[in-house]
Amino acid sequence: GVGMGMTAPVSITAFPAEDGSFQQKVKVSLRIPSQFQDNPPCPTDESIKIEERQGMTIYSTQFGGYAKETDYVNYAAKLKAALGSEASYCKDFYFCNGYDPPMKPYGRRNEVWFVKE
Repeated sequence: GVGMGMTAPVSITAFPAEDGSFQQKVKVSLRIPSQFQDNPPCPTDESIKIEERQGMTIYSTQFGGYAKETDYVNYAAKLKAALGSEASYCKDFYFCNGYDPPMKPYGRRNEVWFVKE
């Protein structure tokens, strides 16, 4: 019965296929606003879970515009190329993050994160 409104960032965990595209499974994560952090409301939908994301070190790239799956895939490929073979990071998944509400037409910020191993 508690509305928390929209939060930022919206974080999508992408699981890349062999060709770099997203597999059919993705995980969408929303940040719980600060005032609810200590005691978040319980979800009424069983498919919604509250998880705590542990601290991590990431490799990141940023881009603008209204991001689509192809944008995240392309920027993930660019980040992978920029890191080369020397960087050690998780290759099973990566995070796609959007920081802006849908009605913001300019100055949008999106990021791709690879988690350092």
